Amino acid sequence: MTIYSACSYTQLGRWVVLLEASDRFGGWLSSTRREDGTVFEHGPRGVRPVGAAGWNTLNMVAELGLESEVLPVPYDHVASKNRFLFFKGKLHKMPSGLGGVFRTVPPFSRPLLQSVLKEIMVKRGKAEDETVHAFVERRLGAELADIAIDCLCRGVFAGDCRQLSMRSCFPPLFNAERARGSIVLGMVLGTGSRLHVPPSDLAKRSNKESWTQWSLKRGMQTLPEALQDALMCEKHVEVHKNVPVKGLTRAGSGWEIKLEDGAVKADHIISAIPAQALASVLPPAAKSLSQHLREIATVSVALVNLEYEGSILPVTGFGHLVPSSEDKALLGVVYDSVPFPQHSRPGAPSTRLTVMMGGAWFQEEFGKPEGLAEQELLGRATRAVRAHLGVTAEPQWSYVTVLKDCIPQYHLGHWKRLGKTQFHIKQHSLPLTLAGASYYGVSVNDVILSGRRAAESLVGKV
Repeated sequence: MTIYSACSYTQLGRWVVLLEASDRFGGWLSSTRREDGTVFEHGPRGVRPVGAAGWNTLNMVAELGLESEVLPVPYDHVASKNRFLFFKGKLHKMPSGLGGVFRTVPPFSRPLLQSVLKEIMVKRGKAEDETVHAFVERRLGAELADIAIDCLCRGVFAGDCRQLSMRSCFPPLFNAERARGSIVLGMVLGTGSRLHVPPSDLAKRSNKESWTQWSLKRGMQTLPEALQDALMCEKHVEVHKNVPVKGLTRAGSGWEIKLEDGAVKADHIISAIPAQALASVLPPAAKSLSQHLREIATVSVALVNLEYEGSILPVTGFGHLVPSSEDKALLGVVYDSVPFPQHSRPGAPSTRLTVMMGGAWFQEEFGKPEGLAEQELLGRATRAVRAHLGVTAEPQWSYVTVLKDCIPQYHLGHWKRLGKTQFHIKQHSLPLTLAGASYYGVSVNDVILSGRRAAESLVGKV
């Protein structure tokens, strides 16, 4: 998401200038709305409502007047209960409910309860950080690390669990072991103070009705569109699109933001652009800070939206993930028609799917994202649907998107890089606040919460 927020403080009060490099707001939240009523998502398609970050997002949805637009998916919905893995050429339903805990469910060779009981007895780790794979293998066994956690990291981060940091990617589980010596005991007994966000009526409703995720009737792009409309109605807010930032220089106690056709002065900057993009525009005097920011890697993901005539799925559920041992190129397939049938066209039944590819393996499998033929990605996606789901028909509609550098990768030692970054900002008294997916969470909820925290660090609690 390429957005700059620049805050100027004038004698008339606080003045906020929002600079967006592209021709639309919302970053990776992007929806296609066809005239026949069909909605396709080219980025995040569902948001989890749980925890402080989930409630914070729902509070914003309510403040923007979008309650009637929300499409909830409750816990008892088939998309919540049925999630699959494609392993050794077959679809396997992930264990769910008590039955899945007590009995052996393929592709696993023993009941999950055995791994849980073993985990409680494993000694607390001493390392200050650990890869996600190493952590799970140590506490729960190699099988869960190689299959389940490998898939989870590919689905959430499009990343390699053998490189990602447990401390930064899954802090609640890391902290649970630190506090209680066990992730199971830590999750049951708690690990200390948590961020508190007072819930709106919408957030309370999500809790009462046990939502597992939600979307919006006209797609997730509705959220940034509503936020843009709200900001443009604010007296002391300026909103600008198609304004890429070319460079930053210190100007007195503030900044001069260089643009293609001029400059903007600001007392303080909130940067929500990717870390490496920020590094490229910082002044030479901030060379050390730029180096730390460049160490935060990103990966690219190819998304292929497919629409088929009729109900062609052999199973119903949210979708399936694919471990790297099965197919490095293919991350998973989302069965969009199941959780959000409201996004399908009215009338005759149809099936919407999204195939996710690449991630940490993008260049290894496809080469550089620039100039990659859409037909190659489309062919790869349709072959996967045929092999995994037995779909022999050709899609009646398709859309290929390559999201370049879309997901930051919190590799081992990410927390140290963040510490060095924040130390540099504080040591040099830079009027700069960092927000966005590069730092403390890659989900929609994490990014929105980081923006709120950034604003509150300047103006106090909102």
